[in-house]
Amino acid sequence: MILAGLCLTAVGAADLVRRFAARRAVRIALLVVLAAALVAIGILSDAVVPAVIAIVVGAVWVRSMPLDAIGPASFWPAVVLAVLAGATTALMPDRAAPGVIGSVWHLRSPEGEVTFDAAVLCVGVLLVAAESGNLIVRAALDREGTWRPVEAAGRFRGGQLRQPQQAATGFQGGRLIGPLERLLVIALTLAGAYSLLAAMLAAKGIVRFPEISKDGETGARAEYFLVGSLVSWVVALGAAFLLWWGVHS
Repeated sequence: MILAGLCLTAVGAADLVRRFAARRAVRIALLVVLAAALVAIGILSDAVVPAVIAIVVGAVWVRSMPLDAIGPASFWPAVVLAVLAGATTALMPDRAAPGVIGSVWHLRSPEGEVTFDAAVLCVGVLLVAAESGNLIVRAALDREGTWRPVEAAGRFRGGQLRQPQQAATGFQGGRLIGPLERLLVIALTLAGAYSLLAAMLAAKGIVRFPEISKDGETGARAEYFLVGSLVSWVVALGAAFLLWWGVHS
């Protein structure tokens, strides 16, 4: 579990640094600090090897998952990360003695004692649900041809010439709405408030309906909304299940 938590933490924190650190020098410095913090956590929690693996995974993610998520191949790092996190959470159970930190770590919750490994996994899941979730959604939209507007002359995508279509504009604030929505989905799912979850998802469709109804014949807005929303919900539900599995394993 500690490997999954550290990998998700490295990926999520790196994406937040890339998004909010405008200057390249500041961005590189913060990424170095992040790597050093992961190594320190690995040393103190007797998880040096998982920490090093997490740094490598974070570096590969940054390299293969650009912020603009251009190109169909950019979606596959998200699939690999999901498989890695799921497999390591299932195959590496919670450790009884997580190094020096384990001797001083005490965190209680309504469900009982929260172990250090479970806390790291929780932090990683929440970080990925933030900016990393936005990257995954944009990668899926780009893969389906709904994220980038097609030039007037058309262009090749996936071996086929795509004809021009109207850009799916009008949806503002998605960079903030997406993370908040995913965090709410995770919280409501773990709390078992499925009726509230269904109501929230239905309310989103109702609020967006006036924009979707302006589609005309292209269907671009409806496609943009459906693909983006479904991918975002899958990310949130997968994160909630991963966290539930890690805590109860």
